[in-house]
Amino acid sequence: MATAAPTAAGFQDCRNIWVQTLEQLAEADPRIVAVVNDSVGSSKLNSFQKKFPDRIINVGIAEQVMVGVGAGLANGGRIPFVSAASCFLTGRALEQVKADITYANFNVKLVGQSSGIAYGELGATHHSIEDFAWLRPLTNLTVIVPADAWETAEAVKWAANHEGPVYLRLSRMPVPDLTIPNRAFRPGKAEVVRQGDDLTLVACGTTVHLAAQVADRLKADGISARVLNFSTINPLDEDALHAAAATGAIVTVEEASVRGGLGGAVAEFTAAYRPVPVERVGFPGFLPTGSTDWLFKEYGLSPEGIAVAAHRALARKG
Repeated sequence: MATAAPTAAGFQDCRNIWVQTLEQLAEADPRIVAVVNDSVGSSKLNSFQKKFPDRIINVGIAEQVMVGVGAGLANGGRIPFVSAASCFLTGRALEQVKADITYANFNVKLVGQSSGIAYGELGATHHSIEDFAWLRPLTNLTVIVPADAWETAEAVKWAANHEGPVYLRLSRMPVPDLTIPNRAFRPGKAEVVRQGDDLTLVACGTTVHLAAQVADRLKADGISARVLNFSTINPLDEDALHAAAATGAIVTVEEASVRGGLGGAVAEFTAAYRPVPVERVGFPGFLPTGSTDWLFKEYGLSPEGIAVAAHRALARKG
């Protein structure tokens, strides 16, 4: 059972929480090590390196090698947290993730940092919006996208204790704490953020708090919108999706490509089992260069844009 959620109203960089949690775990478990690709700073592992100088391996800008080293460490009984920018970890090293980690079912924890479009102005080469589509088919890889600081800490703890490969998708974009009483982190289970019966907003990661804002706005218009935090992308909570389809319409919201991402996964499920209108809010493909804030607004990842998608879905209920 997880501890109580924090009550602070401010936004937090979840990378700070991830490394604080990792250090606490490493103090208690000498098997925990970190592997990076010249990304100590961007992974926020500077203090970890000072505390555990013999338990961090920097392979330089060689992501395939980094993942292979992680596999070797796991095979030797260590618990490696392999941390790098998610665009490079899942793009350059995808074959090693597939063959060395998931096919071998090694106990490696992959940590994709600065995911989605957190690198905004650096453009499509640094956007990491395809990672869900690449990793979802790797059936034994648990894919977790924490929505706030509390969930980040719980996900890191769970990953350290779970026997098997895990991908944690972390953003450098600060997010607020979700106000949900009696929270419990349950991988593979969606979390109810708002109750509602007219339609369901299915969100993950940095977009969950936006979906919650939309539900509050719709309530003022007499629309009851359920909000689900799908922090686990693989495996999907199919029971929650059955219940979501029962509301008659679904809107998916993600900082990722809707092709093969959360939106694609929900559309696959509803098409096969519970056909209902599904509106997908996310990115259609390669994106132009621009600030993170601009890209979010341009592609409808805002309370206003999500609300428009919700009204489209409601209009299609028939």
